[in-house]
Amino acid sequence: MSDLFEASGLMQSGPRPLADRMRPTRLSDVVGQDHLLGDEGTLSRMLKTRTLGSLIFWGPPGTGKTTIARLLANETDLAFEQISAIFSGVADLKRVFEAARARRMGGKATLLFVDEIHRFNRAQQDSFLPVMEDGTITLVGATTENPSFELNAALLSRSHVMTFHSLSQEAVNQLLSRAEESEERKLPLDEEARQVLIRMADGDGRSALTLAEDVWRAAGEDEQFNAERLQEIVQRRAPIYDKSADGHYNLISALHKSVRGSDPDASLYWFCRMLDGGEDPMYLARRLIRMAVEDIGLADPNALVQANASRDAYQMLGSPEGELALAQTVIYLATAPKSNGAYVSYKAAMRDAKSSGSHLPPKHILNAPTKLMKEEGYGEGYAYDHDAPDGFSGQDYFPEQMGRKRYYDPPQRGFERELRKRLEYWEKLRKERN
Repeated sequence: MSDLFEASGLMQSGPRPLADRMRPTRLSDVVGQDHLLGDEGTLSRMLKTRTLGSLIFWGPPGTGKTTIARLLANETDLAFEQISAIFSGVADLKRVFEAARARRMGGKATLLFVDEIHRFNRAQQDSFLPVMEDGTITLVGATTENPSFELNAALLSRSHVMTFHSLSQEAVNQLLSRAEESEERKLPLDEEARQVLIRMADGDGRSALTLAEDVWRAAGEDEQFNAERLQEIVQRRAPIYDKSADGHYNLISALHKSVRGSDPDASLYWFCRMLDGGEDPMYLARRLIRMAVEDIGLADPNALVQANASRDAYQMLGSPEGELALAQTVIYLATAPKSNGAYVSYKAAMRDAKSSGSHLPPKHILNAPTKLMKEEGYGEGYAYDHDAPDGFSGQDYFPEQMGRKRYYDPPQRGFERELRKRLEYWEKLRKERN
């Protein structure tokens, strides 16, 4: 196996980081991706045929994407070549494709591993298609972003997407145990500190080994660290959260659905995860306002008042004091009665507004400021509701060509119970008076 790593430039003189030294040399040594490499794993079934199609590896950092790509090349007797979309351009791609064609002429196929493949633009992604189709390369692209959004449909249609999972705490602990065996020394941590280090790794195997190396460097002879001392030494690893990418959308989706699901505890957790990851509190304030009108609406009209008030409070107080006002609104919205009645009725009315044409309002509700308009019947027969019994005339206000429509159907929840009673009463009067 060492030839593989020598060829790829991994065997270097001088000290190598622990994470590099611990890189698996067999697929069976990879931890945490049993759904791909277990006995019934997707990649395991492919390898039984000794052939590979092009693949997209999608998952968070430190889960083994690069390592598995290298080992797959070795398992299938393919030449391995690696590029990064961050540092490569059109000239680099041409060079790689020409080298792969030359190998193919000599009877050797190429596995091209492209790290951060989503960083290539659409035209660069399209350049892979001909060399994939004619067998010049077997492409293995790695991305931390959702391929559905970041990769061309044509590229995706020619590839099999493999989803990598963050390492479980058990898998991270297994990596640390292997490192201890390799280094022939135990991590100088008590049990609580070891668990803290595992949580700090956040499912990233490379991070776990880097943290372990930092601990060994810091420890004196016979010294053991507790959890508090560990955090002082290695500091805290920033959460995996990219405000412009999948992490952002996944967490705001979790927050929104937790509020909609009336779970204040989960709502607070996702809210705090986003704040801890560096999210702009004003973005969260805007999303809370949206939740108030979309998922609560008239079931509790005060929800929108609360959401707007918390935004104003944050703008007045700033961070971190103002974040408590937002947290209060998270709790209020999560515990409020839920209704999407206003949201659904708005969407239905908008569909009709777009499709019904330019119908005029019925003439009886049009003003008639001129003689001609009066002669045309504008305003004729209009009933002034305040003069009617119960303050309700029961007239029809839809275009004559459409007839009456029912968009708003309030549920029997919260304040909308009262609104439903009113609508039912008015409908009864309408039928009696028309």
